[in-house]
Amino acid sequence: MALAAQAQPRYTVSADQLQQAVAQRFPMRFGVPGLVDLDIQPPQLRLLRQQNRVSAQMSVAAAGPALEHTLRGWFDVDFALRYEPADRTIRAHRLQFRNLQLPGLTPQASDLLNAYGPAVAAQALQEVVLHQLRPQDLALADSLGMRPDSITVTDQGLVIGFVFKPL
Repeated sequence: MALAAQAQPRYTVSADQLQQAVAQRFPMRFGVPGLVDLDIQPPQLRLLRQQNRVSAQMSVAAAGPALEHTLRGWFDVDFALRYEPADRTIRAHRLQFRNLQLPGLTPQASDLLNAYGPAVAAQALQEVVLHQLRPQDLALADSLGMRPDSITVTDQGLVIGFVFKPL
């Protein structure tokens, strides 16, 4: 039985491939009209093998009427991964906002931005495509009657496991 599990096809996505795919969506700009504009730079991804999640730290510049001057800092999120069969993509989901750090921010502005932070993080990364499998990537699995199933985060990237398609 263990031999059969080892013989099943797997597909690997490197950490560099993930970083390149997510960087294509940035920079991004979000704002609360009349209060603040946030410019968000491409995230730096970190693989969280123990939690089977990925974290992202994004540099942010905040400016607008609610602030005296432009502030620079960062925010952190982490997320799980899921496979979307409709377009063969690996996507971020179950996003968790961790924190927003903007040194020099007044307590009132900090409260405003931390309240707005989860919505900005969700817009920036929720369901973002981290990788798209090509038909040739799935050819062997398809010929064996299998489909992608599990996604395991490793120190080097992602390993996509396959299961047999239901009859």
